[in-house]
Amino acid sequence: MIPLNFWSRTTTALALVAASFIGLTQVARAADDKPIRALFICGGCCHDYAKQKDIITQGISARANVVWTIAYDPDKGTKHLNPIYENPNWADGFDVIVHDECTADVKDLPVIDNILKPHKAGLPGVVLHCGMHCYRSEGWPKTITPWFEFTGLQTTGHGAQIPIAVTYLAPENAITKGLGDWTTIKEELYNNIAGSVLPTAHALAKGKQTRMVYPKKDGKEDKTAVGKETSDETVIVWTNLYNNKAKVFATTLGHNNETCADAKYLDLVTRGLLWSVGKLDDAHMKAAK
Repeated sequence: MIPLNFWSRTTTALALVAASFIGLTQVARAADDKPIRALFICGGCCHDYAKQKDIITQGISARANVVWTIAYDPDKGTKHLNPIYENPNWADGFDVIVHDECTADVKDLPVIDNILKPHKAGLPGVVLHCGMHCYRSEGWPKTITPWFEFTGLQTTGHGAQIPIAVTYLAPENAITKGLGDWTTIKEELYNNIAGSVLPTAHALAKGKQTRMVYPKKDGKEDKTAVGKETSDETVIVWTNLYNNKAKVFATTLGHNNETCADAKYLDLVTRGLLWSVGKLDDAHMKAAK
């Protein structure tokens, strides 16, 4: 015979289990709803970082739940180390680091190791435009430097500013799914020394520039002569798995303010950032589709 109070005790126990489950679910949801804590590092040569730091961070936050700390170095040279890196624990407290600096002549390997240390441990990264051309340590450009291992692609230069036709190579990839091919304003097409990405990386888009080449006269192109159309095409968007731990999203696009403010660019970078932290889903995206 079942005791009279059996069903009462069972019901109470089930209610407690259900309450615990709901409580744990609410705690998990609350933790998942926390903003992504991102550090945006910028400054150095050749770009309008004073404006781009706001254009990019505000554009991403309009699309995803991201809160920013901005480490802007107003120095416009290539040799000045961003002051944030003077702290050995510079990356503590952040979920992702966005590298948008342009400091090619910071070459000291212990300094570079300090920059890479948190990423080696698994901290996600996003690398934009001139961030690819930084930290040219010994062996550059002929070897795969530690920085290239992080970025996932060996690039050393670019040509003239000409519009770039962007073609997505992996339409079913989570980052690029639903994004349409587009053409930038005048932009810099970065080269790919090895022809493509490193073995740890995965190409997501190529960029193509088409231009006219004219015969030279007195050392200069003679545009009154008959020209010949020529094209250059390289990988411009990719992902990398650094040290088999850190997810890295990268694009060489982003020289001019107009490109950085383009909705297509901001959608792409937002999706790449969310992918790097494992939150590329409808719950974490606002306008990014």
